[in-house]
Formats: sequence, structure tokens, C-alpha cells
Amino acid sequence: MKAFVTRHWVVVLVIAAFAGPSAAPTLAQDKPSLQQSSKQTEIGDKELRAFAKSYLEFHKVRAEYEPALNRARDTQEQGKIEQEALAKFDKAVQSQGLTLESYFRMYQSVNANEQIREKALKFIEEERKKA
Repeated sequence: MKAFVTRHWVVVLVIAAFAGPSAAPTLAQDKPSLQQSSKQTEIGDKELRAFAKSYLEFHKVRAEYEPALNRARDTQEQGKIEQEALAKFDKAVQSQGLTLESYFRMYQSVNANEQIREKALKFIEEERKKA
């Protein structure tokens, strides 16, 4: 059931990012899911720090809404919960100067590039210590 819920969140957020949210449990556990292109996307420290803050906020939103999503009685209720969670995450991402689309592009880059992933994990850990 837990794997289904994680996949469900991934599908929700990816669709939301490109159509109008969930990521894997942690970046450290993720394996590169995209083939690296010959032209790597460069992400600066400022953008990567914004990503790190947004990544942590995503997991806070997920933890807040996942129990209600699991208790949802039908797809209509589930959709309402997903929309509420997405709106909250969208607001958090925007507060970091990102959009859902730019967040997910960075997420893909982080997962596709070991060097960027290591830097992102460092920033995420720094942000966790601040909280």
C-alpha cells in the first residue's frame, strides 16, 4: 500500500506540474530515472537552495495530506484533497521563486546528475538542520 501511495503522489504532482504532485521518498534513495543528455542543465546554487527548501516543503505537505487521502471515500473526495495539497505546495514553491514546472525540471535534473544530486542533498540537509 505504501508503494502505491508514493506512486500516487508522484503521478499527482507530475500531472499538476505539466497540466495545470509526488516525488519519491527521498533523493538519497532515488536512482537516476532519466538518461543524461549530452547537454546537461546547469543549476546554480541559488536555484538549488530554492529547490531544497521546496523539496522539504513538499514532504511536509505530503505528510499533512496523505492521511486524508488514504481515508478518502471516493475519487471526488480524493481529487478535492489533491487539489488542496497541490495549491499549498504551489504556494510554497512560489515563495521560493519557482513554479511547479521549474521545480519538477530541477527534480529531474537532480535525479539525472550525480554531482547535482550530491549538492542538492547537502543543501537539503542544511535546510533540515535550520528547521
